[in-house]
Amino acid sequence: MSNWSLQKMLSNLHEDIQRRLQSVRETIGHSGTMGDGSENVWLELLQTYLPTRYVVEKAFVVDSNDNMSDQIDVVVFDRQYTPFIFVIENQMVVPAESVYAVFEAKQTVNAALIQYAQKKAASVRRLHRTSLPIPHAGGTYPAKAPIEMIGGLLAFESDWSPAMGAPMREALLADLGEGSLDLGCIAAHGHFSRSGSDFEFVEERKPATAFLLKLISRLQASGTVPMIDIDAYAKWLAK
Repeated sequence: MSNWSLQKMLSNLHEDIQRRLQSVRETIGHSGTMGDGSENVWLELLQTYLPTRYVVEKAFVVDSNDNMSDQIDVVVFDRQYTPFIFVIENQMVVPAESVYAVFEAKQTVNAALIQYAQKKAASVRRLHRTSLPIPHAGGTYPAKAPIEMIGGLLAFESDWSPAMGAPMREALLADLGEGSLDLGCIAAHGHFSRSGSDFEFVEERKPATAFLLKLISRLQASGTVPMIDIDAYAKWLAK
């Protein structure tokens, strides 16, 4: 009989994430460096466990009209069908059409930080995204509508007590439009997800793992990003 245990593997994955986030909080005194440490923990989790069709990086997002988003802590984007990614002095810039999900990563969550994360998500969602018809052997498929981008928040702790209750729900409900935070994880307590015009809070023992599986499920439902109109970006060469 095998000594492997799926239950133990999933549990250990969460415990590793929680331990690393807690270590960042307890050992790093500088707030900016602490924030970078937290981002790196979440980036490494998603870089390791998401399917290879997705790339996960800290990045800016740009559109073909030369509009730029705020810098986003965690961007999940397509590499297979995205023809260009810019890296300028270690700062990554990706086209809006390639983005599946954006997350803000913080040590703790409160109303001000949720509002901040909503602003970051909105800065990406309001960008213009092109889409071209898709040629195939039998003809051409119509241009695909841009996918619904996932916005979210990742944290270790919560300033509220209870950690995930009415105040958190009220803060999340404040923006159900461009800034909507559809999915998130408070690693010490649980995860949340948007369902229509409300939010489901799940307090559990392995929230980081539960969040990861929920994200993968949502990405599967998103399908594939549309075909980018390269000429819309190339027009800037003549400017």
